[in-house]
Amino acid sequence: MNLLIVGGVAGGATAAARARRLSEEAKIIIFERGEYVSFANCGLPYYLGGIIEKKDALLVQTPEGLRKRFNLDIRVKNRVEKIDRENKRVKVTDLDRNKEYWESYDCLILSPGAEPFVPSFEGVNLPYVHRVRTIPDIDRIKNKIDSEEVKKAVVIGAGFIGLEMAENLREKGVETYLIEKTGQVMPVLDEDMAVILQREIVASDVMLYLNEEVIRIKENGKGCKVETSSGKVLDADIVIMAIGVKPETQLARDAGLEVGQRGIVVNSKMQTTDPDIFAIGDVVETKDPITGVSRNIPLAGPAAKQALVAVNNIFGIEDFYEGGFGTSIVKVFSLTAALTGATEKSLKSAGMPYEKVYTHPADHVGYYPGATRMAVKLLYAPDTHIVLGAQVVGENDIARKADIFALAVKHKLTVEDLAKAEFCYAPPYGTSKDAVNLAGMVVLNHLRGITRLIHWEDVSKDYFLLDVRTVEEHRKYKVPNSRNIPLDELRNRLKDIPKDKPVAVFCQVGIRAHFACRILSQNGFNSVNISGGYLTFINYRDAYKAGRVLAARTKIFEDETFCSGPTGEITKKKK
Repeated sequence: MNLLIVGGVAGGATAAARARRLSEEAKIIIFERGEYVSFANCGLPYYLGGIIEKKDALLVQTPEGLRKRFNLDIRVKNRVEKIDRENKRVKVTDLDRNKEYWESYDCLILSPGAEPFVPSFEGVNLPYVHRVRTIPDIDRIKNKIDSEEVKKAVVIGAGFIGLEMAENLREKGVETYLIEKTGQVMPVLDEDMAVILQREIVASDVMLYLNEEVIRIKENGKGCKVETSSGKVLDADIVIMAIGVKPETQLARDAGLEVGQRGIVVNSKMQTTDPDIFAIGDVVETKDPITGVSRNIPLAGPAAKQALVAVNNIFGIEDFYEGGFGTSIVKVFSLTAALTGATEKSLKSAGMPYEKVYTHPADHVGYYPGATRMAVKLLYAPDTHIVLGAQVVGENDIARKADIFALAVKHKLTVEDLAKAEFCYAPPYGTSKDAVNLAGMVVLNHLRGITRLIHWEDVSKDYFLLDVRTVEEHRKYKVPNSRNIPLDELRNRLKDIPKDKPVAVFCQVGIRAHFACRILSQNGFNSVNISGGYLTFINYRDAYKAGRVLAARTKIFEDETFCSGPTGEITKKKK
């Protein structure tokens, strides 16, 4: 067996190691056009920020280490130029020697990855403009930062890399500007969850510009200036391009393999339209298991799993890749955001029915020091109650919660399963009703008619809007057109509530509103609990202000007379 692998890192290196474990006799060659065959590209921003102190820590394996442990033929600085499918061989250029040669294969795995998207506007090739893909890329940026040449930086794009670079530049003391073409950071999130990160970014002294498009970059003395479509001009010593990536499909296209809109087309065995050629990682498109839509997921986890599936099938072990759910996580200063499965945006785009719920549980019990709240958005199917997706934002324990939701999505668990699941509990680590349990329980109360839910975008003037928080909370953090009757006074003030209108109840997070709805419903009122309470209100409000009109059926967010409290307002953090 002659197995050739184009590209290293998560996909290619994983495939090679798995192949050797399955066969000692196989001839396995990895072609990597760069000088690093297996490195942690996800760690590049943190090497810039000094959190990862030594560059060698980014090297998952060296060519020599792979040769010794796995008896692999590692050819760095060797670029595959062409695939000759008829004769089952590839044309390679040795970049050090500037020499071309051919290598034959029985099976070929394509894992070239994705390359940074480069826009067509003026100035993208100026020496001040940098991309973040490889170790040499981050070396060039770090050398400029460490030489104290950089006082101001502009980061273009607010996805994973853009946010991580903005944070690490700011932590290095660089005045940082973050520009995003759309109306939110982290476009993979729903708008009402992304706004939580936006408040954190601005509060961490990063200047954030949404709905802004860069139209040109020009030299300006020893630096450059970045111009946007709205007329803004930002001076910068360095510009980081983090607009996104596109799969490197040209090799496959030239070979006549089928390529879709989002990458190389593969089947569930990771085979291309040529059964002897497999493709894995950032370069492929796969079916979303929930919506059925073709998508590209440029993440290390799916790449490694796809590598195992491809190699297993090459060596006679039937295996299938069932599609990726986009489970991912990002650190943004003191916050963490994670998601798995479908988002509200993706479900709407696919025309799929769904229901949602918002909760704001504590990461551990309040009486144990250090407790913080997280924001949870759960999406589920209205007929089967199967969990479709979840998003979690907060300070602590976010990864564990998201991982649990990821298992729920993968194995098609229901909200009933979430409510009844059993988790570890001790005061330093959680609550007796875990955040995952709580999300399921809130939905169950709704489905059983115990307390019906409504969302802020559905609250119209036909509702009597009831705030059951304390008088002080109501005065400081007000929702327009709401009437305040504190929960503890509710039973004695039922006469103040009309019975000829439905009553939409809210508190800070939803728990007191649940109690209030139980009182109201048992006293003949038609009541509903506004999911997520005031904390979700400010997320909706801020998303609305950013240009994403979530409140399509109500005027509530157009009233600028209400206050914004510490949980909603943007403030500067003291350094």
